[in-house]
Amino acid sequence: MGDFFADLLVENELVVELKAVRQLVDEHTAQVLGYLRASRLEHAMLVNFGAPVIQFKKFIFNEDFDPKQ
Repeated sequence: MGDFFADLLVENELVVELKAVRQLVDEHTAQVLGYLRASRLEHAMLVNFGAPVIQFKKFIFNEDFDPKQ
């Protein structure tokens, strides 16, 4: 496994990244995808508590996936 510093790792299966920002931006998504690549895990969740309504984004990373097919 590579190095990463996610906020929470659940059962060595799910990376959880917590934010408290007004709006999620592309850099937050890139950070979570980097954690998935580094950890070689497939599942992550990005949670933002800083928006007027709590935001959740679920990510599933699979290196074999080819979006062109």
